[in-house]
Amino acid sequence: MKDNGRPAFSHPSEAIFADILDFYKIRWEYEPRTFILEEDEQGNVMEAFTPDFYLPDQNLYIELTTLKPKLAAYKNRRLRLMQERYPDVHIKLLKRRELRDMMVKFGLYQDASKIQGTQAQTGDRHE
Repeated sequence: MKDNGRPAFSHPSEAIFADILDFYKIRWEYEPRTFILEEDEQGNVMEAFTPDFYLPDQNLYIELTTLKPKLAAYKNRRLRLMQERYPDVHIKLLKRRELRDMMVKFGLYQDASKIQGTQAQTGDRHE
């Protein structure tokens, strides 16, 4: 947690998304649960996935990505595995364009421009 009581977000887009949720008084939790996607024969975790947000009132997990569509295949694969292994868990991937459009809608033009160009193309720790 940071001094302001908010989590230490791993990407600026997550902080902006949290601000939008707060503005609309939508309760959220940041990275509250990790889901095991793959284990070896001994039960050791080989791959896991921690969605960015959980909206408890909607029973919905949200994963954000600012990667170019062709680079987002890894996240799409993880979401597919997630849905196969946890079919009762609701999750939505907000892709770069959807996130940028949301920011523009809320007048966050400068923040939206940051995920428009090439600076958004590097992966973060969730990739």
